[in-house]
Amino acid sequence: MMDPTTDNAGQTGDPGAARAALEALRAEIAKAVVGQDPAVTGLVVALLCRGHVLLEGVPGVAKTLLVRALASALELDTKRVQFTPDLMPSDVTGSLVYDTRTAEFSFQPGPVFTNLLLADEINRTPPKTQSSLLEAMEERQVTVDGTPRPLPDPFLVAATQNPVEYEGTYPLPEAQLDRFLLKLTIPLPSRQDEIDVLTRHAEGFNPRDLHAAGVRPVAGTADLEAARVAVAKTTISPEITAYVVDICRATRESPSLTLGVSPRGATALLATARAWAWLTGRDYVIPDDVKALALPTLRHRVQLRPEAEMEGVTADSVINAILAHVPVPR
Repeated sequence: MMDPTTDNAGQTGDPGAARAALEALRAEIAKAVVGQDPAVTGLVVALLCRGHVLLEGVPGVAKTLLVRALASALELDTKRVQFTPDLMPSDVTGSLVYDTRTAEFSFQPGPVFTNLLLADEINRTPPKTQSSLLEAMEERQVTVDGTPRPLPDPFLVAATQNPVEYEGTYPLPEAQLDRFLLKLTIPLPSRQDEIDVLTRHAEGFNPRDLHAAGVRPVAGTADLEAARVAVAKTTISPEITAYVVDICRATRESPSLTLGVSPRGATALLATARAWAWLTGRDYVIPDDVKALALPTLRHRVQLRPEAEMEGVTADSVINAILAHVPVPR
């Protein structure tokens, strides 16, 4: 059952109570997932900004479990699609099916009609199927046979990629990468975290049974809506806006990059910094908020020059260097 205090918080629109409910997600998800607080925070920021997330990590670091635990703690519906080379767009969006009893075609919704869609190994499916998600991600609707069908709210696509296996894959084009609000890297656990994971499994933890693991709903859609209203009221000074613009323009002038951050990326950085500021308890944005979200918001929106990549330069190192050189407003 939903905690009644949480439910009332959402109904009354109390931003403080909504913030407390969302902060409780970390502790609740930690019952199932060990040591992934930054990824949990990133997913919450994406929900507050109505954005989508690209999760990158080697197999076996609990990417699927993380999304399922978040859905359970927020009492949201979730579905998983394993992207394969033979997956068709209709397998994601749904299709018209002929009903012999009524002699009419009826629409059968695909797995995209959910709150949290886990698009597993999105780079293993051809561009035609990858692009079937574009309308859903941008317009929050699916058009089949000329009829637009709205998706539920909230709606978030969490797409996963394997960073070490590229054979037989279809890399996402820059235009589609730009549709993701954040790119979160899921690292291998530390030694102590890995010991904790194995200890839990030895004690009977079953990742397929989150209820038995004690994961309970601690927030809901009402809390998310109250939080979104509060985030929209978070103050952004002209100096912070100019700071975001200067960072993004610096990526376009970097000698290590062939592609810098677009104006859409600048808008995304402003939005994520705003959400992070509110989550940390402030009603105004400071430069540290921008710095905190710069890497996950921008790393997938830039493209390295081949010669820079051969020298070991990474998107993260370029962005960090830019953050170190762009003057910080006082």
